[in-house]
Amino acid sequence: MDSSDVVPAAIIPSANKGSKQLRACLLCSVIQHPLDFRKYGCPNCEELMQMKNSGDRVTACTTTYFDGVIAVVNPEASWVAKWQRTSKYVRGMYAIRVRGRIPEDVEHELENRGIKYRPRDQTDQD
Repeated sequence: MDSSDVVPAAIIPSANKGSKQLRACLLCSVIQHPLDFRKYGCPNCEELMQMKNSGDRVTACTTTYFDGVIAVVNPEASWVAKWQRTSKYVRGMYAIRVRGRIPEDVEHELENRGIKYRPRDQTDQD
């Protein structure tokens, strides 16, 4: 397997980093340790969220208030990933429900791109 065959994946949090500190992205619901968000950004939506190298953005764009965790190994083939609207994202751990809203600047940027923001707290069901 060469580098072109590698499937992108989120940083999987390890137990020794402290699971009580884990945070979920408010836009895509991927779960990572805050240090990983700050070091690498969000593996799915960094272009919009701009968390890399910014502790303030990590705090504003992620939350510790999330329910349930799913591990997505093959996003495109997983019915759970389709149900959670994560089938186009990288492999990783995702929150089932995330409480909170993205910052206003990110919401405005989504609107400018013609994308409707749907919170991940399951209040906006399909």
